[in-house]
Amino acid sequence: MPKPSLPLAVVMQWRRLNNRWVDGAWEAWSVLPGERDETAPRILVREPDFVQWLHPGLHLVLHRDEIAGYQFNLTATRPRVFVLWREDDEQGVPIELSASFDEASRWADGGHLVDGVVMPPSVFAWIGAYVEANYRPEPEPRIKPRSFRSPRDRVLG
Repeated sequence: MPKPSLPLAVVMQWRRLNNRWVDGAWEAWSVLPGERDETAPRILVREPDFVQWLHPGLHLVLHRDEIAGYQFNLTATRPRVFVLWREDDEQGVPIELSASFDEASRWADGGHLVDGVVMPPSVFAWIGAYVEANYRPEPEPRIKPRSFRSPRDRVLG
């Protein structure tokens, strides 16, 4: 059975910095729903202090083992789509997308470049329907009553 997948495009932005060591910095700026067949990046805006590139052809794929991370993201104050990207020939290039806080944390812990961008309402609704249909919270661990503990453990804790 194929995994749920939603086509998206990522807008990457370079902006000039007032910094003596670097001229500017790349960042993931936004994600847009995308049904187009095109995959080649193109310039959206070119100004002296910033440039925006549209990178179509990416997909947000949902994985069942990340569902707790999706649920946590959807209940956050500002739900995000996380963009894993790299700098290639002085260009910010998105590689992968996720809606899981857990997966984004693993990417960042691994030293990768990750930005969280605002989740569009249509993406929120799509992920929300998946989470509602599939999320089952982990049961709380059962705590044994004191009477079931050995006498030595009752004294210690």
